[in-house]
Amino acid sequence: MAGVVVLASVASALVFTPWWLLLTAFVGVNLVFYAAAGWCPASLLMERAGLARTDCRARSTSH
Repeated sequence: MAGVVVLASVASALVFTPWWLLLTAFVGVNLVFYAAAGWCPASLLMERAGLARTDCRARSTSH
């Protein structure tokens, strides 16, 4: 989902105004924060919107 937002904001920056790159920076900051803390404001908003929170960590295959 973050990749789609970044691509959309870069395309908007090329077509409309470079101010759309602020959205790209916001997404990047959220990704770094999520990697460090395990949650970000965007993940909380998506959870409130009804999207399930997923775990990106690798799971072991042994039982």
